[in-house]
Amino acid sequence: MSILMTLRIAFKALARNKLRTALTMLGMIIGVAAVIAMVALGTGAQVMIEDQIKTQGTNLITVMAGSANAGGVRTGAGGNTRLLPEDAQQLRDLPEIEYVAESIGTRLQVIYGAQNWNTSAEGTNVDLPVIRAWPLKYGSFFTDEDVKAAAKVVVLGTNVSNTLFGENVDPTDAQIRVRNQVFRVLGVMSSKGTGAAGVNMDDQIFVPYTTVMKKLTGQQNIQRIFAQAKSAETLDAAAASVTATMRTAHGTSGADDDFMVRTAEDIVALASANTSTMTSLLAGIAGVSLLVGGIGIMNIMLVSVTERTREIGLRLAIGARGFDVLLQFLIEAIVISIVGGAAGIGIGYAIATFLNDYQQMAAIVPVNAVVTAVAFSAAVGIFFGFYPARKAAGLDPIEALRFE
Repeated sequence: MSILMTLRIAFKALARNKLRTALTMLGMIIGVAAVIAMVALGTGAQVMIEDQIKTQGTNLITVMAGSANAGGVRTGAGGNTRLLPEDAQQLRDLPEIEYVAESIGTRLQVIYGAQNWNTSAEGTNVDLPVIRAWPLKYGSFFTDEDVKAAAKVVVLGTNVSNTLFGENVDPTDAQIRVRNQVFRVLGVMSSKGTGAAGVNMDDQIFVPYTTVMKKLTGQQNIQRIFAQAKSAETLDAAAASVTATMRTAHGTSGADDDFMVRTAEDIVALASANTSTMTSLLAGIAGVSLLVGGIGIMNIMLVSVTERTREIGLRLAIGARGFDVLLQFLIEAIVISIVGGAAGIGIGYAIATFLNDYQQMAAIVPVNAVVTAVAFSAAVGIFFGFYPARKAAGLDPIEALRFE
């Protein structure tokens, strides 16, 4: 019997019980749609995290204060106070480093006229806009002279400027109060949006780090140092040089380091690994539906074999081979799986589009997920359809014709 004739018989058999065929496909549809939607959410989250981290700057190396250990009590990351401006100055002398910016943060209230706003303040130096590729919307950033003099000058984030002065207003040279001290506004940063860890990068102000240390907080240490390698190719070498320089300056080695050095790639890799683990877990849970759908296919095919025993016996009696019968039932199972899988892919795409467009949730359907879903659907059809097909092909023609 030709493969074309076998296909026609298989499709006719499925068409005779449309509702049962549709319900059998439902398990595959739900399973594939759930897997596609979960993978889309995971992939979208991973891409979003990578983009947010990249907004921090290119070829970025971050040095952070490490854990302090006092009497056996470890304070955790950022607990020690040994990260100093002198450390940043030593990093500027490294040939692999292009720019360096100190960083010290605090929260405070800013006031202009009848308006006020509680925001975060980052003390830094003139290299920060270059490192983060962050241009200004109005005015200019502070200068080296402002840093040396611990001048009371400030650059506003977009949200802070809009709150205090209104939208599309240039507040350059205006005076605001910061912790009851008068600061002159030098400019406004362009909008940056949400950064790593979901932080609104526009809801902050920038002042010289010396001003934060001497006039706002009184502390002597800094919290972070941002360094930019000269190129992506030298990033690893630059990070190694930064680590070696910091160990020499702090008299530490390896396990007793009181600082941490991270590159943008390290942070992306860590975030991606966490996201991938969660995506795999969710996809695995959704994949249980595929297993249930496969079992449903096997169950229905076994019922179909029982119902069509006399038909199978008649075909075998007039010369059909066992292979023809096996192929017919196997094709029926595969068709149910593939058609259900295709419908599931369409529904998965629709769910991802809905989440992306209407729920503001990043959802990206990768091509490999679609290919895997199609291949898995076919594999489920073959695996769970083979036993019923083999059982049908192995029927004795005489016994099958006697079956009532």
